[in-house]
Amino acid sequence: MNIDRTLRSIVAVHASIPEDAFTAGALGTRREGSGVVIRGNGLVLTIGYLITEADEVWLTTNDGHVVPAHALAYDQETGFGLVQALGSLGVPALDFGDVAEAEIGDPVVIADGIGQFVRANIVAKQEFAGYWEYLLDEAIFVAPAHPSWGGAALLNTDGKLLGIGSLHLQMASQNEETADINMVVPINLLPPILDDLLNRGQVNKPPRPWLGAFSAESNGEVVVMSVAEGGPAAQAGLRRGDVISEIRDGEVDSLADFYRKVWESGPAGAEIPMRILRDGREAWLRIKSADRNSFLRKPQLQ
Repeated sequence: MNIDRTLRSIVAVHASIPEDAFTAGALGTRREGSGVVIRGNGLVLTIGYLITEADEVWLTTNDGHVVPAHALAYDQETGFGLVQALGSLGVPALDFGDVAEAEIGDPVVIADGIGQFVRANIVAKQEFAGYWEYLLDEAIFVAPAHPSWGGAALLNTDGKLLGIGSLHLQMASQNEETADINMVVPINLLPPILDDLLNRGQVNKPPRPWLGAFSAESNGEVVVMSVAEGGPAAQAGLRRGDVISEIRDGEVDSLADFYRKVWESGPAGAEIPMRILRDGREAWLRIKSADRNSFLRKPQLQ
């Protein structure tokens, strides 16, 4: 790989979000990360949380060229975000690699938009459940971690794009030592939805039911950490500390299982009955789910 040439295709992303935006409190009103040019017309792939509800986006190339941009789409299921440069970036697009051929132990490079890169290895390809009602059947995990992971490019040894950086995590090894790792959204999730995102701003299917519950798995139990203010879970009375034990008539045995049972209940708007354990007592709640996107500001048309 010609690393200097490849780095040209990775840009810095700067986004401004209104103070009254739904995600402003959790994600901030000034967000910075990276993105990858994937088409010659200046289409940039990034991680969606950087541009959610953004009213202003700027892209900066490695040589300091700054171009205004427009937030096109954010896919809740994959986590990908798309940005369209509104001027010429003057850099080549990166080709996609084959994630199916990437194996644990393979050498990779994870690079950000200001020219910093880390030589790493794939340490896992496995399911990932995030506390914000997010699930990937197979995410990519690499180590050592990049300090500026959000929207960073994961590259194979040919300089082709394998995925987009999403999180910084810690992984415990067999000898109980912890290692800093990055979770990467694999690029193979993009081609099936790319045309929909470009033409419609979202995937052409009914949105998943969303509860607005932030949960974690603890000793095999799904525990509510907090609920989104004004969201469906909050309105139904779900609280911090509640243990979610059943959805409809099915026992919940993991965070991923919880999400799958909710999403199998129907599209957004479906009523989700759940059994919870609160202060040693069992209770049933019925949560009227919603479309998460309905709570978010839409990208402004240019």
